[in-house]
Amino acid sequence: MAVTIEIDKSEIGITGVALAIGDGALGFWAALEEIFPTTRHQRCWCHKTQNILNALPKSVQPKAKQALQAIWRSEAKKFAEKAFDVFLETDELKYPKATACLQKDREELLMFYRFPAAHWPSLRTTNPIESTFGTIQHRTARTKGGLTRDGMLHMMFKLGQCAEKTWRRLRGFRELPKVLAGIQFPDGVEERTKDPVAA
Repeated sequence: MAVTIEIDKSEIGITGVALAIGDGALGFWAALEEIFPTTRHQRCWCHKTQNILNALPKSVQPKAKQALQAIWRSEAKKFAEKAFDVFLETDELKYPKATACLQKDREELLMFYRFPAAHWPSLRTTNPIESTFGTIQHRTARTKGGLTRDGMLHMMFKLGQCAEKTWRRLRGFRELPKVLAGIQFPDGVEERTKDPVAA
């Protein structure tokens, strides 16, 4: 049975999304493609690393984890591409399932290099949003019945308010208007157009 849901973007209050970060949840990506087709995709490095390590023997997992970290910790995309290729060449014959898992999302794993470098720690993973809801999930999982829908929403709101006291401000938040304006950030550095008068 298929269910179709019509969504009016004006009702959500969002007119566009520059980048979406997620794991392999196909429903999320399909919905995003339908509602915001121009949104760029960034795959979560934490989830992807776990998926790759699960396809490897335990004896090689520590070394593989370091090789994967060498990719996303690279200072520039060209170095990340090189580390990516080294991982594939090193393990492709011995562990084809692990390398196929990495290779299939190559572009989406390196998308963060097009955004301000200060944003990279937040863009590479879904963990900031998952840890945000950790407190709420922990409490609501232990609440067995006895709450109305409104009571549950009120509790979740209050738990969110308590949790936000320990949140850190997004690094590079002053760059957000530039991102929204469409300014490019190759390798995390703002692309400046040359002024023909000054040249």
